[in-house]
Amino acid sequence: MKVIIIEDEKPAARRLGRMLNELSIEPLTMLHSVEEAVNWFVNNEHPDLIFLDIQLSDGLSFEIFDEVEIESAIIFTTAYDEYALKAFKLNSVDYLLKPIDSDELEYAVQKFKNFYNTKENVTFDLNQLKNIISNNSGNANNYKKRFTVKIGQHIKMISTASIECFYSENKATNIHTIDNRNYLIDDTLDNLVDKLQPETFFRVSRKYVVNINAIKDIISYTNSRLKLILQSYSESDIIVSRERVRDFKNWIG
Repeated sequence: MKVIIIEDEKPAARRLGRMLNELSIEPLTMLHSVEEAVNWFVNNEHPDLIFLDIQLSDGLSFEIFDEVEIESAIIFTTAYDEYALKAFKLNSVDYLLKPIDSDELEYAVQKFKNFYNTKENVTFDLNQLKNIISNNSGNANNYKKRFTVKIGQHIKMISTASIECFYSENKATNIHTIDNRNYLIDDTLDNLVDKLQPETFFRVSRKYVVNINAIKDIISYTNSRLKLILQSYSESDIIVSRERVRDFKNWIG
């Protein structure tokens, strides 16, 4: 099975590559932009399956199909679940919501193999999907996709999709990531709220902004508040303040 990854965040692409290796799949290549993908498709035999991020550094990945006719099957990868779910209802093989879960990846690959083995035609309505993105993403391209932090003499890039929460402590703002690490950033929670995708991140209190994909459990708490349990964060209790509970419930749907 010939597979490629199109993902502009290189750490995320490498992580997906490692996860595919565990399924005995070796990606042919990893591409990181619309321009790079178009050039590759023009000069190479097309793969059986593409893992396709919706938003790339130089535009929406659908622009690739404006330049090159591609018949490969597609599994979408995205951090924006509000339209990923709609994309899934089209005729793509599947979609994977970042951060990608290994079990969901294995299921999606098996689903493709079932299509491939039965020679079932897997296509999708590109124009319809473009309309979904245009109508639902709003200013999604303007929201931050990564943060940079300084560690000694090194600069580390952190994908927004890998962040469980932002929190304020001792008048400083920190990032907590899905691999249970904390990083200091030069920003305030007030400023961050406008830079983050509102369907993915919500400010639950003066101290915390949380990623909806990191919420493991929601527990009733005193004074009509809610307590959140995240996948790895355990520094202190995350409490949804009473005045934000109604908006929080609307946010989680």
